[in-house]
Amino acid sequence: MSYPIGSQPQAMQGYASSGSQWHSEVFDCCEDMGVCLCGTFFPGSLACKVASDYGECFCLPCLGGTILALRTGIRERYHIPGSICEDCVCLTFCGPCTLCQMARELNERKR
Repeated sequence: MSYPIGSQPQAMQGYASSGSQWHSEVFDCCEDMGVCLCGTFFPGSLACKVASDYGECFCLPCLGGTILALRTGIRERYHIPGSICEDCVCLTFCGPCTLCQMARELNERKR
């Protein structure tokens, strides 16, 4: 006799085992004044540096949508919890601050 399925297993979201987080929050811009000033006055240059530090071609940010892909890639590489939707919201409403966070994260991970 077969029994009906009462519930299905749920997929785990995020990376529960690694516990990795961003080293700084989006609005912690003043933690690195060099990155903050560059992100404020020269965000295109900072985006190129972030792409280069990530290991991609420095001119990658000239293509549409690649900053979102970089942020998602950083999260995936370092097992930082989040979603593409959260990445998109951060970049849409807090673009320069989010770019600065990405630069600070890559600088911290290089140490």
